[in-house]
Amino acid sequence: MPELPEVEALARFLTDRAGGRTIERVEIGALSALRTFDPPVDALVGRIVEACGRRGKYLCLRAQGPLWLVVHLARGGWVQWRDEAPAARARPGKGPLALRVGLSQGGFDLTEAGTEKRLAAWVVNDPDRVEGIARLGPDPLSPGFGVDALTAALGGRTANVKTVLTDQSVIAGVGNAYSDEALHAAKLSPFKPAGNLTAEEVARLHAAVVGVLGDAVQRSLGLPAKGLKGEKKGGLAVHGRTGQPCPACGDVVREVSFATKSLQYCPTCQTGGRPLADRRLSRLLK
Repeated sequence: MPELPEVEALARFLTDRAGGRTIERVEIGALSALRTFDPPVDALVGRIVEACGRRGKYLCLRAQGPLWLVVHLARGGWVQWRDEAPAARARPGKGPLALRVGLSQGGFDLTEAGTEKRLAAWVVNDPDRVEGIARLGPDPLSPGFGVDALTAALGGRTANVKTVLTDQSVIAGVGNAYSDEALHAAKLSPFKPAGNLTAEEVARLHAAVVGVLGDAVQRSLGLPAKGLKGEKKGGLAVHGRTGQPCPACGDVVREVSFATKSLQYCPTCQTGGRPLADRRLSRLLK
């Protein structure tokens, strides 16, 4: 799933490639992707792309007016840039294409792999009209996100810190991969109750979240959209690396699996050497 660093890099990539170009066509490849009807998607046609930004994990393309195309890529979505838009019109069907935007020069496709089809797009006059954006928590890379902000976000919460970090209404933009990375860098168990973190642990977690995300953004800047997935995978220390040695201590990276996802962690760095029980079989250790 694209998270804050990848979406930030995609937004800058689209600003660089699409900015200043006129939208000549917008075609739906998956009827389930479009979540709004007023303004209609055709209202984008004839408008100049001014920029593309990010709100949490949402891509927000601003056309003159302003009129916005807001996209959430979900788990399997991606942006594919085309120097030349295909001449044939897109047809709704079972393929990966969700939405095609043709510009006065080039264009891009929004595609979605897999069968879940959760990619969503909105055409709105204000991004805050998108419910998911309206309820986003603070952005961890914003200047105002200090230790006090994280303390307030975690305070009183009984859910484990892994769950809280990935709750978009608490902190915007952090998903499964970068929460694993931040907790590893902060040397915290993913299952410690968020409200039980000490002041020192919150400070470590703040530094880890900001550092992990900031470093990932810097590594991604300037890369084409097609290169971002490989960069993300190559920059991860524990997520997706079950059975491999921890780069910090050499212990074996372990995994806890759930119905549709899994998390990875290092026992030596994060849980005092204790393996965590698998939720599929028993209660997780804290």
